[in-house]
Amino acid sequence: MEGKAELVNGAIVYMPPSGDESSSAGFEIATSLKDYARRIGRRRVYPDGTGFHVHLSHRAAFGPDAAYHMGHHTGMRCREGALIFAVEVRSANDYGRAAEDKIKEQRADYFACGTLVVWDVDLLSQDVIKSYKASDPEHPTIFRRRDMADAEPAVPGWRIAVNDLFE
Repeated sequence: MEGKAELVNGAIVYMPPSGDESSSAGFEIATSLKDYARRIGRRRVYPDGTGFHVHLSHRAAFGPDAAYHMGHHTGMRCREGALIFAVEVRSANDYGRAAEDKIKEQRADYFACGTLVVWDVDLLSQDVIKSYKASDPEHPTIFRRRDMADAEPAVPGWRIAVNDLFE
């Protein structure tokens, strides 16, 4: 099976590999975060393919498309604990009612683990980035083309041009 996987409800849930545009957008976000982390002296930014081990009764791992994490280094093992900021970039399979329900459940799991901000990035939508905060998980901040998106309060002072996700 190609792609990445997460452990949910005791089962390995495989996800197909990301497509061209979604992979590029996720990498653009991770690269921008890495530049920010270097400027402020923190270097815990991760691209797609990084596993994060968590302790929920029904979920043991996350595999976001980009992440900002403040925990301790774990060497060659998966990162431990909640991400401060998680990015999920939609791929071709992430549309429809069932996909929407799954995305909403995953976002709730991120918040249950202590994640402060989760981005739902949809390159096909006019609302390109929906930024959900743990403090108000039902009312996302919307970022569109020509906007500067942020991940406050998880990543203070960091911004990225939404248009950069399309280059």
